[in-house]
Amino acid sequence: MEKIRRNERMSAMMKILSGSPNKIFTLSHFCELFGAAKSTMSEDIDILRDVVSQFGLGELETVTGAAGGVRYRTKVKRPEARRFVGELCQRLSGAERVLPGGFLYYSDILSTPDIVGTMGEIMATEYYSQAPDFVLTMETKGIPVAFATANALGVPLVIARRSSKVYEGSAVNINYVSGSGSIETMSLSRRSVKEGQRCLIVDDFLKGGGTAKGMVDLMREFGVTVVGMTFVMSTAKPVKKRITGEKSLMVMDIDADTETAFVKPAFWLNGDA
Repeated sequence: MEKIRRNERMSAMMKILSGSPNKIFTLSHFCELFGAAKSTMSEDIDILRDVVSQFGLGELETVTGAAGGVRYRTKVKRPEARRFVGELCQRLSGAERVLPGGFLYYSDILSTPDIVGTMGEIMATEYYSQAPDFVLTMETKGIPVAFATANALGVPLVIARRSSKVYEGSAVNINYVSGSGSIETMSLSRRSVKEGQRCLIVDDFLKGGGTAKGMVDLMREFGVTVVGMTFVMSTAKPVKKRITGEKSLMVMDIDADTETAFVKPAFWLNGDA
């Protein structure tokens, strides 16, 4: 086999690592792949770590122990997250996006891959330390951003449905009070999650928190711990939600008289973490 040059090794290694965020690759894996010694691969990883850090491309982390190795995390620093969310808020603010009934049109945002991908990376950054085993969302608008978050965390996406599907086997069904005050049903296949796992709830919109509380209650039925809740957007009113401890990227308020939307970055993004 022809000897692989360092720049070729490093390019391929970065592609592999970034293609599977938060997944640990052993040093032996890369040694066998490139036919290089462990000392050589360690030097390559040190160089890559410096490059990733210098250009703000995330974080390359060495994990020690028997199951250790190296992993890539798509971490987004707060100033960068605030700038990105601030630009989205400018696009969403104004009168042209307000729909009859006081709703805000932002489906185009939720269907643009690069925007959704960055939102998922921002959300994942806040919950790497909580080590969720999976991401939970409610069908259907929250699926793209929940998938992007799950991808950044390197965990599966689980989707709660409004009714059970025959092809998913037996399911747990619960009733919950939606944001409008009506009684809705939420269903999840018994095979989707396991007792004792850790869950991150991700959804597109938070108003009163009824659906989010329903997901929390659903996880309680499975014996799953909810380690966090994060949303693309929440409404300024009501101030008191049915859940606590959540993080939304944006906060929306609509002036009913002028039919104008005011969207701003969530307060927690002002931090420097």
